[in-house]
Amino acid sequence: MFINYNSNPIDAKNYDTSRLREEFLTEGLFENDQVNIVYSHIDRIVGMGICPTTKTLKLDDFIDKKAFGTDFFLERRELGILNLGSKGEIRCKNQIFTLEYLDVLYLGMGEENIEFTSLSSELEPSFYCLSAPAHHTYPSRVVRRDQAKQVEMGSPNNANERLITQYLHPDVLPTCQLCMGVTHLKSGSVWNTMPAHTHERRMEAYLYFNIEPSQVVFHFMGEPQETRHIIIKNKQMVLSPSWSIHSGCGTKNYSFVWGMVGENQTFDDMDFIDMELMK
Repeated sequence: MFINYNSNPIDAKNYDTSRLREEFLTEGLFENDQVNIVYSHIDRIVGMGICPTTKTLKLDDFIDKKAFGTDFFLERRELGILNLGSKGEIRCKNQIFTLEYLDVLYLGMGEENIEFTSLSSELEPSFYCLSAPAHHTYPSRVVRRDQAKQVEMGSPNNANERLITQYLHPDVLPTCQLCMGVTHLKSGSVWNTMPAHTHERRMEAYLYFNIEPSQVVFHFMGEPQETRHIIIKNKQMVLSPSWSIHSGCGTKNYSFVWGMVGENQTFDDMDFIDMELMK
C-alpha cells in the first residue's frame, strides 16, 4: 500500500515534472494477481486496482489494518467497484455479486470478507475501486451500465462531445459521500471539463482508460493562475485536490472514471474559471 500525503498549492507551484507525477499520479495501479492500493490523505480517499488473473484475491490479505485502525476495511468506509475487464465475481460475507464490463458495485459500510474472482478469459480481469470514510450503512447494490444515469454534453465544435454515465450518484442510489461515474469522449472530441472549474468542498480522482498505446492524455491541474500538466497513459490514476482544476485533452478520444468525495454531492455548484483568467 502506498500512502500519499496531502499537498498544498503554495508548494505545488514549485514542483517540476517528476515531483508532480510523484505527488499526483499512479502509473502501475493494475498488476496480475495483485491488489494495489493508494491511500491518500486528500479526504482519505483510497484507490485500488485489483486483477484476479489466476486466483481469487481476498481484500483483507492486502489491507494494512494498522494504517486504517479498524478490524476490517469497510468497518467505517464505503466502496465503489467498477469492472474494467472480464466478467467477474465479488463475494462478501453474506452476498455474491457478478459484474460485467463497465458495471459498478456499491458496497456499504460494514461489508466483510470481500473477495474478487475472474469468471472469463476474454479480457484481462481489472477492477477499479474507490473508497471513502462513511458514517451510515446504505444497502450494497450493483448498478448495471444501462441503469446508470446518462447525460450528453458538449459539441463537436468545441471538441468535447461526450457521454457521462453516473453510477454512484444521488439520482441513482444513496451513498454517504462517494460519487463515481464514467465519461466517454466521442470520436473527434478530446477535451473534458473545459471551461475548467474547482470545488473547495470536494476532491476528485480520475482514472483514464481506453487510451491506445500510441496515444496520451494531457491532464491539466493546479490553481487557475498556476496551471501545470501531467501526461497520462492507459489505466493511470491522477488525484485532484479541491484547490486544483482538473481537465484533460487527449491526442484522440478516450474515457475516464471520475470519483468524488467531500462535503456535498451537488453536481451544479462548481466554481467555473473565466478562460481569460487562466494562465
